[in-house]
Amino acid sequence: MPLPDRLRAHAEAMGGEVAVPRDASTIVLLRDGSDGAETYLMRRQTTMAFAAGFYVFPGGGVQSSDTDPIAHVGPSWQEWGDRLGCDADRARGLVVAAVRETFEESGILLAGADEHTVLADTSGPELAAARLALESKELSLAQLLEQRGLVLRTDLVGAWSRWITPAFEPRRYDTFFFVAAVPEGQVVGELPGEADRALWAPLSRVLESVDRGEAVMMPPTIVTCREVAGLASGEAVAASVAREVRAIEPRLVQVDGEWFIENDSDRSPEEEA
Repeated sequence: MPLPDRLRAHAEAMGGEVAVPRDASTIVLLRDGSDGAETYLMRRQTTMAFAAGFYVFPGGGVQSSDTDPIAHVGPSWQEWGDRLGCDADRARGLVVAAVRETFEESGILLAGADEHTVLADTSGPELAAARLALESKELSLAQLLEQRGLVLRTDLVGAWSRWITPAFEPRRYDTFFFVAAVPEGQVVGELPGEADRALWAPLSRVLESVDRGEAVMMPPTIVTCREVAGLASGEAVAASVAREVRAIEPRLVQVDGEWFIENDSDRSPEEEA
């Protein structure tokens, strides 16, 4: 796809030291609507240093506290590591960051009292205050769950894909994409400071808006919307089990003096060899 104007200057000035990607996680939240599965998207403030003005899923960088011991149900951290292609500690950080960032940015919390329950309401003032405390790093997700007698429901999360920011970007992330259905009864809360707009929209309508130029998204977001489109919210986690979570790193190509991003997400392993 053609390189967005915002990135063209980076590409033309490319050279020198390449930034090391930072671990990050994001969750594609899904719910069922009258026009098929809907996803939750936020538009980042135009003042943000990364992906300013772009529509994104809830997510962000892994913090040191995300690797702290935390009560959870679902696959063991070693099993998560096998799934994500990393060690258990890194896997814990990635999964915890995904759930923490999603709660910070949307108010949706994938946690419950035990493996059979999940919070049905996260809209109260205490949890609203907890969101702010998490955002300011005054509180870790492990501490929040311990205080409220909850466990992390990692069984509600499915690993979907992994994208690494292209080498020409000054800020780079090694981002793991997860999918999850919104627990029944939970609703999104107030917008975080990083966003100026948020909405639920059918995946088909999201893609139409991108095609018409009404919404701007990074390639990983567009590809993920296309991949998830057609699945009911409850089907996405089940479908994720069969997916191979391999690193995808888009690259720059220049054709007739114009820069393009080559997306290798559709290329087979044989083509990449």
